[in-house]
Amino acid sequence: MISLIVINKAVVNEIKSTSQSIRQKEKWITIGENDGPAHMHIDSELIKSYKFIKEEKTNHASYSIRFYDENGKRVLSAFFTKMYNENKTLNLESEEIYNKINHKFGSKLEF
Repeated sequence: MISLIVINKAVVNEIKSTSQSIRQKEKWITIGENDGPAHMHIDSELIKSYKFIKEEKTNHASYSIRFYDENGKRVLSAFFTKMYNENKTLNLESEEIYNKINHKFGSKLEF
C-alpha cells in the first residue's frame, strides 16, 4: 500500500491507495483507478525532480519518493506503508519492491 501526500500552502491531502495502476496520457499521469474512490492526476510538466528517501527513525525506517517543482518545493510524497509487521519486523519483500524501484529510477532525478 502507498500513502500519497499532496502538499500545498493551505492543504495537506493524504490518499491511501492499493491500486498499482499508473498511466500517462499526454502530460497527465493518473495514479489509481479513475472511477475509484482514491486516485490523482499529476501534471507531469510541473514536476521537475524527485528523490528516493529512506529515513531512519527510532525503531524503524520510513521509505518514500518525494517529488519537487521548479523551485525545489515538495509537492507530492509517496510513502510506502505496511513495511513492518505487527512485531515491528521489516517486511523484506516490501523492502525489495522499494529497492527495485529505486534501482530502476533512482538515477533519473530530474525531468
